[in-house]
Order: sequence, then C-alpha cells, then structure tokens
Amino acid sequence: MSESALDQHECDYRARQLRLGTWIGVGCILIAAVHVQLERYGGPWLVALMVLGGAGQAALAALPWQRYAEARWLPPVMVAWWLANLALLLAFAAYDAAALAVYPAGVTLILVSTAALATERHVIGMGAISIAGYVGLVVAGDRPVTGTLAALCVALMLGVTWFSARTASNRRRLDAARRTAERKVGALLENSSDAVVAIQLDRGVTYASPSVRTVLGYDPAFLTGDLLLDITHPDYLPTGMEWWLAVAEGGPGHTARVESRIRRADGTWVWVEIIGTNRMGEEPLNAAVVSIRDITERKELEEELTRQAFADSLTGMPNRALFRDRLEHAIARNRRGGGRITLLLVDLDDFKLVNDSLGHTAGDQLIATTALRLHQQLRAADTLARLGGDEFAILVEDVTEIEAMDLAERLLAAIRRPLRLGNREVVCSASIGVATAKAGDGDGGPDPGELLRNADLAMYAAKGAGRDRYTLFDPAMYAGILREAEDRAELERALADEQFVIHYQPIVDLPTSRLIGVEALVRWQHPARGLLGPDTFIPLAESTGLIVPLGAWVLRQACEQLARWREEFPDAAAIRVNVNLSPRQFQHEGLVEEVSGILAETGADPHQIVLEITESLLMQDTDSTISTLGRLKALGVRLAIDDFGTGYSSLSYLKRFPVDILKIDRSFVDGITAEGGDATLAEAVVQLGRALQLQTVAEGIETAEQWSTLQDLGCELGQGYLFAKPGAAEAISSILGGDRF
Repeated sequence: MSESALDQHECDYRARQLRLGTWIGVGCILIAAVHVQLERYGGPWLVALMVLGGAGQAALAALPWQRYAEARWLPPVMVAWWLANLALLLAFAAYDAAALAVYPAGVTLILVSTAALATERHVIGMGAISIAGYVGLVVAGDRPVTGTLAALCVALMLGVTWFSARTASNRRRLDAARRTAERKVGALLENSSDAVVAIQLDRGVTYASPSVRTVLGYDPAFLTGDLLLDITHPDYLPTGMEWWLAVAEGGPGHTARVESRIRRADGTWVWVEIIGTNRMGEEPLNAAVVSIRDITERKELEEELTRQAFADSLTGMPNRALFRDRLEHAIARNRRGGGRITLLLVDLDDFKLVNDSLGHTAGDQLIATTALRLHQQLRAADTLARLGGDEFAILVEDVTEIEAMDLAERLLAAIRRPLRLGNREVVCSASIGVATAKAGDGDGGPDPGELLRNADLAMYAAKGAGRDRYTLFDPAMYAGILREAEDRAELERALADEQFVIHYQPIVDLPTSRLIGVEALVRWQHPARGLLGPDTFIPLAESTGLIVPLGAWVLRQACEQLARWREEFPDAAAIRVNVNLSPRQFQHEGLVEEVSGILAETGADPHQIVLEITESLLMQDTDSTISTLGRLKALGVRLAIDDFGTGYSSLSYLKRFPVDILKIDRSFVDGITAEGGDATLAEAVVQLGRALQLQTVAEGIETAEQWSTLQDLGCELGQGYLFAKPGAAEAISSILGGDRF
C-alpha cells in the first residue's frame, strides 16, 4: 500500500471515530438533562450548564485534529481541555453524587473519542474505568432512575470501548503497513541510480536519500547546501545558481533541469543531470525535491560521437565538417581585423595506383604518413584537415602570397620524400591549389564555399598542368568553368530539341569502287553557329556523360535510316552502317541492352550494323572489355577497331578480341605515297588483318595515288574525300538509286 493510500485510510478512521464520539456525547448530554429534571436537582441554570458543556465537548470532538497532529500548540490545548472537564465534574459533585454519575458519561465519551488522536491505549483504559464506575451505580440501585440511566451509559461505553479497541487494531495494522512501505521506499531510494535531496529555503538540506552515498560518495547525514556548492565545478556555479532561482521562484510544481560537474568524495569529477521540482507549498514537505543523476558515461559517449563526427578516423585530424566550421570562424575574425586567409588543397597524384597495386593497408599508411609530413610544415595556429580520400586542406591566416607559395613548395618537397610501404620504397607527388582572400573582397568578404571552390579549381589546374606542382587560383579558371557549364546546358538543350543531324560517308570496295557501306557521323545544327563538326562538342559530351544518350540517339537514327533504305532500294540489303562507340559509352553498364533494344525497335538487321571502338579502349580492363564485346557479338553485329596502329597495339590482345574489321588510321594513309613514307606500316596492318582473317579499311583516302597504292598492298576497303565527303542521307540514296561517285 502506498504512503498516500495509508494516509487516506487513516484519515477515514479518524473521521469515523470523531463523528461517533460527537453523537454519543450529545446523547449523553440529553440523558443527563432528563435525569436532573426527574430527580429535581438544581435549577434551569444547571441544565443550561450541562447542555453548553456537552455541546462544547461535542464541537471540540468534531474538529479535524489530524491536521494539527504536529502543531506545537496542541499539547497545551489538550491539557487545558482535560483540566476544564475535571473542574466541571467537581462542580457537579458539589450538588449531587447522582448528577456526578450521569454527566461524566457524556464528558468521558467525548474525551474517549478525541483522545484516540494520541493513543488508543489511553482510550481503552479510560473506557474501562468509566464502565466500572457506572456498573457500581447500577449495582447500588438506591435510585431507580439513576440506575437505569447508568445502565444506558454502560451500554454506550461498551460500544465506545469496542470501537476504540477496533480503531487501535486498525491503527497498529496501518502502522505496520506504513513501516513496510517506508522500508520499501528506503530500499528503492538506497539502490536508486539517482540521489534525491529535499532542500528548504531557510533550513537547507532536510533530507538526503541513501543513494547519495552511491552517486556522490558522501554520507547522506552530512550532506548540506554548503557542501553541494563546494563540490560544484567553478565553471558551472553561475549556471547552477540560475537553475536554483528558476526552481525556487517558479511556483508550486515547477520543474527545471541543468547539467553540471560535481566532485565526488574520492576527488573525481563526474557529469550529473540535476532535476529540481518546487514542492515548497506542500505540507509537510515544504521543500524543493532535487534529483541528481550521474551521466558521465552518456557525456563521454556524446563526446566520442562528436569527435567521430568532426575528426577523421584514420589521421585523427579535423574532417570536412569541422574544417568548414573553422574556415567560417576564420573568415568572421578576418572581416573584423582586415587580415588575409589562404587556403591550400592538397591532392595526392595517382593514389589509386597505390591502393590497387599495394593494397588498402599501404594506402592508409601513405595517407597517415602524408598527414604527418604536412603537419610538420605548418605553424601551431594553422589548421590541417583531411577532406576525404587522398585530399587534404590547409588553412593559414595572415600570410602574404609569397609566403603561401613558399609553403606550397615545402609541402610538395615533404610529400616527395621516399616512403617505404611494406617491402617497397615509393615516391609520391601531389597537386596543390592555392586560393587567397582578404577582408573586403566582394560583398562582406570571402565566402567559405567560394574559397573552397577556388582552391579546388586551382588544384585541378595543377593536375592538368602536369601534376607535382602548385597553382594559384586565377579568376579565368572560374570563367572557364562557367563557360563549360553553359556549354553543357546548351548541349543538353540541343539533345532535347534534336538539333543534331547524321551525315554519312561512303565506304567502298577499292578494286571496284562499289558502295558497300557508310559511316554515320554526327553533326550539330546549331541555331546560331550553324553546322558544327564533332570536334567542337564530342569532347564536352564525353566529359559530361552526355555522350551516352547522344550515342544511343545516333545509333537509333542510323538503324532507322538503314531500314528506310532497305525498303526503297534492293541494293541496300547488302550495305552496312558503321556507328562509333565512344569510350564513355562503351563503359556504360546498359550498353548491350540498349543496343539490343534499338535493333528490336527499328527492325534493323544486326549483320548490317558495324560498331567501331578505339584501339586504346581495348586496353582498359581487358576482361570486362572482352565480356562486353562478346555480348555485343552475340547480338549479331560486327565489330571494328578504329584508328588501328595509333594506340597500344598488341597481337596477343588482338587475338583475344572478337573483332571483324581493322580500320587503318588516316595518318598512315597520308604518307603512304611519299618516298620512305608509311607504306610499310600500312602493308603490315593489311598483312596482319589477312593473317587474322579480318577485313581492312583505309581511312582518309584523298588522292588516286593513295587509292592505287592501297590496292597494290592488298587493302580491300576504303573511305575518304576521293570518293565522297560526309553528306546527308539523300546523297547516299542517290548513290543507291544508280548515281555514281
């Protein structure tokens, strides 16, 4: 049973006891009044005195004495009460012993009922004495009325005594339940993870739970308000005082929370969470209840999570998020002081090769060593951070441009020093981009994002210039980026609006000049700049990835045109259409599915489609390349190696690739007729193709001498301006219709 339930239960018994005593007292007063009249003792004043005395006793009995159980004035009042009753009894005794025998019945019953507030044993004793006296009056029997009334009083006293005995039993049971509840609460408080303290404004700590010893290490009996102030960390005293004022002045039921640091009895500092609730208006507590909880583990975990969120796990230095924060603070300081900020971005050259050749453990060792070497070149006030991968950022303040350049040189030299990774000695290099800004640059000074972007552009410029160097940011770099972004947006619009057109260049049989195929070449019909060749937009499309949708569009247009030619011209059933695949397009995961879908949609015969790939592309990721070529070959298309002889030609690789055609680069054809020219090289390619049972196609034939020489060398097919320039589909249609070149 809870403490509040016990209190309520006890109050119920008190109320029943007082109500019964009140009504019994009133009944006895009436009995005494009737007795006096019947026996004709005294006059009206005596009756009035008895009635007033009995009514006063009844009123006192009806008071809620349980509210004043701890009041200081209650004992004197009770003593005065008993003395007044004794004086009243003696006064009546002066008139008649019979009146003394009757009136005390009411007085005693009232005293019995009210005395139960102090102790039930007194109640039972008084009831027994009164009963004995009244029994004596009954036995005497000298006055019938007196004996009768005394017998009634005996009956009443027996009932009161029984009720008092029952009340005493209930009280003992309630006391036992209260002690059990108190022991339970005490055990809970002692083993609680929170220390509970009651603090009054004028008396300080009035209660401290046993768990204070567990949480803080101090004896609860000696815990005081001054001790709590002494063990609070000085840095948190102001916050603690504000918290206490919030609790004390917040009104009944107000709760406030604060985190602080407290020194335990063993001298260690712990983090605690303190929760205070204002119970100062609630009797009998009348104090603020304070709960103190040790949260040291939680704070340490939060600090560790914060460290992980803002520190690089490999090097322990600040990561991108923390570096950005420090950069913002540095910019704010320099806006006020008018200083200069310099940002250096350091990116290791060819770091991927280290990971791929020596493993990720060696790569991690390289990163950690580089971080140490960079740190050794910096001042204590400078900030070094790892932004991710092999990229580092350095923030320095108040240095001139010359000093920044000197720092960049020292950093490059430190990175260049040989490093042993495992059993190999490695020499690395880096590219550094340097961007500076000072207060007053732009509106309100430099922007963190802009400064990082400038350093990034300068770093990529250093890589493009040959690596192992630093480059200062130049506004022209950003202008170039803007132009590239504009060109990309324009290229995207051109693709969406289908501003591209396909031109076709004939491929002929050299001995007979017969048309055997065409090569599809894309052109951009620019709305403002006119017809643009592939050199003006293909590199941008390749770098931005737009070459993938553009290449798919070219293939679809070429297949649809082939289908139309086959419907219009019978001879078109024998021609083939060559379409170039760029390296980016070839590496696209969905290439094979895309080609298969286009062939199915357009109805083109796969055997009439030739996909051209560059020789350098074949040397990248050989196993994956062979797999992709095999899947394309399974669709039924033919495969050609474009510009053969200009890349990394390898007979062993060529034997592994399922290709059908070799296209001799035009650089060999240009010098084929010159004395000591490239005829030997061209002949070698032709002979290689013949040995591998591959067709050979010569590109860029512009003169009859080149045509004749190639025939003599055994080359089967060719294309070039000598036969026809790339043109619209109508030009090929006229050739298929019977016109000659």
